[in-house]
Amino acid sequence: MDYREAGVDVEAGRAFVERIRNLVHSTHRPEVIGGLGGFSGCFQLPGGFKEPVLVSGTDGVGTKLKLAQVLNCHDTVGIDLVAMCVNDVLTTAAEPIFFLDYLATGKLNSDQLTAVVTGISTGCKVAGCALLGGETAEMPGFYQPGEYDLAGFCVGIVEKNRMLDRSQVRVGDVAIALASDGLHSNGFSLVRKIVDESKHNLGDRIEGMGDRSLGEILLAPTRIYVKPVLAALARELEIHGMAHITGGGLPENLPRCLGENQSLRVDCHNWVIPPIFNWLAEVGSVSNSAMFNTFNMGIGFVLLVAPSQARQAVEWFNSQEIAAYAIGEVISGTGKVEGIQDIS
Repeated sequence: MDYREAGVDVEAGRAFVERIRNLVHSTHRPEVIGGLGGFSGCFQLPGGFKEPVLVSGTDGVGTKLKLAQVLNCHDTVGIDLVAMCVNDVLTTAAEPIFFLDYLATGKLNSDQLTAVVTGISTGCKVAGCALLGGETAEMPGFYQPGEYDLAGFCVGIVEKNRMLDRSQVRVGDVAIALASDGLHSNGFSLVRKIVDESKHNLGDRIEGMGDRSLGEILLAPTRIYVKPVLAALARELEIHGMAHITGGGLPENLPRCLGENQSLRVDCHNWVIPPIFNWLAEVGSVSNSAMFNTFNMGIGFVLLVAPSQARQAVEWFNSQEIAAYAIGEVISGTGKVEGIQDIS
């Protein structure tokens, strides 16, 4: 017997690395040292920093991968993987500089996984970070045929005196919400249950939701907010805090950027909730509380800005083709989100 008879094709793995080599190199920044294929990735810190702080983050895509595998559409989940990590790192005002991925599968399918890496490469280029390396693990018997899992790891950099760490947030700061591109990468265990128990198929067009199929709407990748937010910081917009709206929605993620003895009062009528969320609530008989505690409800990222710059912040992001809304303000409190109301 040999390794191939046990289910691991080493030669196919080598061929896969060669196939994705150009995708990886297309993301490289000038600070990357060396190429693909070594035991580690090397990156020289950018110049111009007096007290550089490295900021790290890691995440996955979750059960959204099940939909991608059912639909045989694999070129968007790689964008999700990058977005979930770089948006987290961005909340400290750090610029993502490099990214690594871990991809595990039962049997290496080169076409399928090349599509995944294509998405990862796209996400890295949108975020401006280098795909520095990664790992592809072939694990027969651990995953079913056609299944794979993804994890990502990101490192960013920020000048220490410009880093956001909650201490800058003030009572009266205005919460500026940036629109999501849909569900992003959270709540898909509930989404899959709703779809499975409904009378709808993933290929169906849903009334009021345009020409895309239900599957296409659900697979829309997580928006990457890095470049417009970094540009806003460079324009000296007075941003005191930021939150990436992921699992747990607004109630769980907004308090993570608040200071001590602060809460956030939100008006849920101040932004447009996309139709997909209303559809999920209706078809799945999901309560308003459960919706807000599971999904982003149309908001992917929130910035806390000085009141005098709230209008300027909204106008800036609108000019970058990102819908932005003033949805509330920081108040004295105990770290809660107040004012979550019924979906209208």
